[in-house]
Amino acid sequence: MSPSKKKQGDVGLAEPKTKAKPKLDRPRLYKVLLHNDDYTPMEFVVLVLREVFAKSDADATAIMLHAHTHGMAVAGVYTFEIAETKVQQTMALAEKAAFPLLCTMEPEDAPG
Repeated sequence: MSPSKKKQGDVGLAEPKTKAKPKLDRPRLYKVLLHNDDYTPMEFVVLVLREVFAKSDADATAIMLHAHTHGMAVAGVYTFEIAETKVQQTMALAEKAAFPLLCTMEPEDAPG
């Protein structure tokens, strides 16, 4: 068989085309903050941290105490959509329980 003829089913060898993968930036992260107030019970804040943020009892208690002594604490750091959902879930639980707990989010690189 001559080199110019191919049998049926033969696969020609082609040079592999290497495309440069576009460099993806990491998504911006957001801190979810719990703010201290004089009315929301500490036990409720710990419950929220366990249920919404999946924190252990020890971590939830430590975060709650930090918020209590410093005015606010970071409950977690997430991408925008997840942080927004965590804030909404927290605020819904606080409203349902009639507590004025404030939960906000801010970009991770923001001062605070």
